Amino acid sequence: MSFPQARYYEKIASPSPDPEKGTAVRCTLCPHFCRINEGKVGVCRVRRNEGGTLRSLIYNRVSALHLDPVEKKPLYHFYPGSVILSVGAVGCNLGCGFCQNWELVEGKLELQETSPEELVREARESGSVGIAFTYNEPTIWFEFILETARRFRQEGLKNVLVTNGFCNPDPWQELLPWIDAMNIDLKSIREEFYRRNCQARLEPVKKSIELAVRSCHVELTNLVIPRHNDSISDLSDLIDFVASLGKEIPLHFSRYYPSYRFNEPPTSPDILLTAYELARRRLDYVYIGNLASEKGQNTYCPQCSSLLIRRIGYRIDSSGLAKNRCRKCNREIEVVI
Repeated sequence: MSFPQARYYEKIASPSPDPEKGTAVRCTLCPHFCRINEGKVGVCRVRRNEGGTLRSLIYNRVSALHLDPVEKKPLYHFYPGSVILSVGAVGCNLGCGFCQNWELVEGKLELQETSPEELVREARESGSVGIAFTYNEPTIWFEFILETARRFRQEGLKNVLVTNGFCNPDPWQELLPWIDAMNIDLKSIREEFYRRNCQARLEPVKKSIELAVRSCHVELTNLVIPRHNDSISDLSDLIDFVASLGKEIPLHFSRYYPSYRFNEPPTSPDILLTAYELARRRLDYVYIGNLASEKGQNTYCPQCSSLLIRRIGYRIDSSGLAKNRCRKCNREIEVVI
């Protein structure tokens, strides 16, 4: 089977005179800058060197395709109450020990062929607002996402990215004009957390967030893990970073449950409620996910505190809004409708 050529790589001259070792390449899609020898793959497991050409092993292949509430991404301020066609492949460029979708990361699910046209048809027939690239890390699916996003934009449909943000600036900025909304997973505000638990770095993620908020609708998620990123200083510094970009950016604190290589107990509800209260002092919109609690689910007007959007599970009542304004005080609300 011949796989299509990948974008963002360069060939490396081999110091060895042995032609059987072939030509190495360096992938420049993400900050790992993987040196990939002949027949090998990079950290993401889905970009392989074949004869000195880097190829995408997942170009037009999907492992998961579902129609989800847009709130499940989570996106609470982007077409609330709508459904979105959600697709994923396999692989990831991070190595998080607490991964919730590790079967996808390790490529344990079968892949099926698809095309941008087939996905547009699926979206149209299902009444979807557009497409969300999600489940595994979408940026390593770069070539297919770019082509598909362009096709969806031509059809007047929306493009959503649910991502870890660990991408180099050049490909990230090539993709941004085609993306309407993102949820970016800010796993911690500490560099050592990223290095120890994700085999990655924090600064490229912060840079991606900074670029994205200038280009499209962005919401952020932080999975709060006991004894790893749940201290008051960790939470406060993360909130400060988000507030420095804009107090209108929705921030979701998500409850951790044991998964993959992590066996820490589930996050205490008290910690999540503390994070919520801390963030509400600096940010207009704060939410709690993966916790059966009414607090942290609804959207309130930052000016008059009126209830704008009530959420019970994935049931939505947005009667407090008049289009994108508070029905009571007429303040414009940062929500895409």
